[in-house]
Amino acid sequence: MFRINRRALLLNAGSAVIASTVAASAFATEPRLRDREPSRDLRALIKAHKATYAAFGKAIHDVDDSNRDHDRASRAEERALLAVCAYPAVGEGDRRAKARYLLKIEARGELDLAEHTQALLRSTMWKE
Repeated sequence: MFRINRRALLLNAGSAVIASTVAASAFATEPRLRDREPSRDLRALIKAHKATYAAFGKAIHDVDDSNRDHDRASRAEERALLAVCAYPAVGEGDRRAKARYLLKIEARGELDLAEHTQALLRSTMWKE
């Protein structure tokens, strides 16, 4: 007959803790499938910024447009970029997509306003 004593219980419990820790570590290193891709919200913000950036470029090159049109297009593009900067990327896909996109913007020298930096830094903080 098998008797469970304190020593056997502790020995088996220790093995279970080690096994569960190893398994949890393995799962933690691989992001979940839904976290690998950027969210629909972030994709929409990036798409909106691309559209406003294109409209801004068109407004600059159009000779017939007034300065008011240029300013309006510039403000719309700036708001769209601020929205991307301010988006709180939580999942792995969001973090990678946001970083890749903003690095491209920064490489063009257009991530230059203090508001961009502030929005980006605030987006990394937990809501209190």
